[in-house]
Amino acid sequence: MKTASKLKAFLIIFFIAIFAVIAARYFIGLHFKKKFSARPAPGVIINKVEKSLFYKSIETFGTAIAQNSKVYRVQKDNIVGNINIENRFVKKGEIIIALKDGKNITADFEGKVGKREIAQGVLGSNSLIITLDDLKKIIIDIKVPENYVGILKPGLKAELINSAFNKTFKGKVESISSRIDPSTRSILARIIVDNSNFEIIPGQLMTVKVIYDEINQIGVPESAVTIQGDTAFVYIVNSGTAEKRNIEMGKRNFGKVSIISGINEGDVVISEGISKVRDKSKVKIINP
Repeated sequence: MKTASKLKAFLIIFFIAIFAVIAARYFIGLHFKKKFSARPAPGVIINKVEKSLFYKSIETFGTAIAQNSKVYRVQKDNIVGNINIENRFVKKGEIIIALKDGKNITADFEGKVGKREIAQGVLGSNSLIITLDDLKKIIIDIKVPENYVGILKPGLKAELINSAFNKTFKGKVESISSRIDPSTRSILARIIVDNSNFEIIPGQLMTVKVIYDEINQIGVPESAVTIQGDTAFVYIVNSGTAEKRNIEMGKRNFGKVSIISGINEGDVVISEGISKVRDKSKVKIINP
């Protein structure tokens, strides 16, 4: 009888201990769940959806050429007085160099004067090469792959840059060749650039971007777009809550993506901090 009582007491104590462990684990779990579920909303940076200019472009390069050039060759011992050439601008008909024989060198057009020495030992090295360049406009001939033939047309805008300048020059397509070069499978196009400040000089290599298919469309920063497989989406913010929106993307320019459908102008999208965001979750806007 005593053995049965001891066994009964042991079982009661055993089950009480198991119950205590289970209860303790349950209440500890509730404590930590409550503690970690109360995390603050993640901080995000937002941008307002606005319209921007988007376009496609053809990028190539070409050498700058003066729209009008002239070369004069004179004998050094036939020159009267000192030569005044460097960085000199002349008007049409102005004397560039006076000569002893009276056959003065006069400018055929308005432009900038320069000179090129002939190397010693070369036949006629006593001669001096004088150049006259009309620099108000610069010509750049570019070669474009034949698959752009249906796109190229006179009047298209062009943007040009060179490492010597911290700026972009504006130009336009003036003319297009009537034939494709069979050896290079390319077509020649001529770009005219306004150079009224005389910054570009003949011979400079210019990087050329021909602009086409321009459209004014709403866009968002590239960092705002998440791509998963064939799906692209953004998060918009509505009353402090993130909402996932699937979108259809268009062109990309200047770190922006044009949006064809999925969001509207005036919406607010999350551009930074997306990795912490989930659909329908609260967010904290931390824009400066």
